[in-house]
Amino acid sequence: MSVQRIHVEKRFSEIAISGNLVHLAGQLASDTQLDIKGQTQQTLDIIDRFLADAGTDKSHILSVMIFLKDIEHDYDAMNEIWDAWCADIQALPRTCVEAKMYRPDVLVEMTVTAVKP
Repeated sequence: MSVQRIHVEKRFSEIAISGNLVHLAGQLASDTQLDIKGQTQQTLDIIDRFLADAGTDKSHILSVMIFLKDIEHDYDAMNEIWDAWCADIQALPRTCVEAKMYRPDVLVEMTVTAVKP
């Protein structure tokens, strides 16, 4: 089965599609000077856009890996934005862990696996 890659950069692709399976690379806010709520919202907006580029949407997500820089401090605020984003669909499978980020100003990163309807 072939793999289609979308938004290809020198080092990585933002999207890989094989059959009806869609994988998004780790997504993070474009403005990392924002607080956790702002970064979470921007990240989810990017996920929405890339899922649309792949021919799907958040209601077809199979799993989300959420990486937080400071889970103790940012978990509740991130969930406030997450809950609003998911309010119109069934609850999504997800994992949320604390992780050392590649830059100190990155507070959240998410990796998504979805299917195309």
